[in-house]
Amino acid sequence: MDSIEREVYVEARPEKVWNALTQPEQFARWYAFGGAEIDLRPGGRLVMRWDEHGEYLGFVEKVEPGRRFAYRYAVEPDTEPVPGNSNLVEFTLTPEGEGTRLLVVESGFDRLDRPEDVRAKQAEDASQGWDGGLAALSALAPEL
Repeated sequence: MDSIEREVYVEARPEKVWNALTQPEQFARWYAFGGAEIDLRPGGRLVMRWDEHGEYLGFVEKVEPGRRFAYRYAVEPDTEPVPGNSNLVEFTLTPEGEGTRLLVVESGFDRLDRPEDVRAKQAEDASQGWDGGLAALSALAPEL
């Protein structure tokens, strides 16, 4: 499996969801609970922290304000992302009614320089992480 996809309806306008995805203090409220740094421009540095997992380093790949945000990150903590150790995460926001349809795609598992069983475990962990993160984002929607 090269990618995982998750889609969720968030009861908040796209500009509010955009801020939750791209503003470090908001991103840390629902995903990177140990804190985040996001330099919101292509090539800008991205850091995600979790007390139990460590610090994950990455960079911004795509910024289409209010519509699309993508970053690449190293799948191992304290490692700079390079081909063979990193995945791409892409968020696509679509207005729907009074809220936002959010699609998240994380890809690159098949291109990781790791044994197949390790790649499968990383995909499983990422799936669980996105399930929990998107549930937390949805729950935060009234506060966004």
